[in-house]
Amino acid sequence: MASAMEIYQYLPRTNCKECGKSSCMAFAAALLAREVTVDDCPPLKEEKNKENYDILVKLLPPAESASETGMIVHTELCTGCGNCVVACPVNVAEDPYGAGSGKAPTSDKIILRVEDGVVKLSNVESCRRFGPQSRLCSGCIATCPTKAIEFV
Repeated sequence: MASAMEIYQYLPRTNCKECGKSSCMAFAAALLAREVTVDDCPPLKEEKNKENYDILVKLLPPAESASETGMIVHTELCTGCGNCVVACPVNVAEDPYGAGSGKAPTSDKIILRVEDGVVKLSNVESCRRFGPQSRLCSGCIATCPTKAIEFV
């Protein structure tokens, strides 16, 4: 996942305020939080900034691909290693001798599973980031070696 500083490096850095933000750094933070889109920066759409525009579009996939928990799995980055499956506290609690121990899932209540070489999300209502009792759990993110998982 990109940082606000990395995003900022690809912006025009003119602080023109045409996007409605006070500075390009504020716009970078808003992009990271998915409050705005790359298209909300008029100077970025100019021909001289096309290369940076294209980079930012790749760095910031649309939030529409996010699950109800805000999770996005970048399948092009996922290697199917299964680290996230084993690290998920819900998977461990629901399936301690299957997915929670690094073996094939034995329960259909788990949240993360590897299918066809990439991580798939199911049972999102059980995710610690979902619902009224949500918590900022990051077990799946912290263990992903390719940064294929992010929350928006």
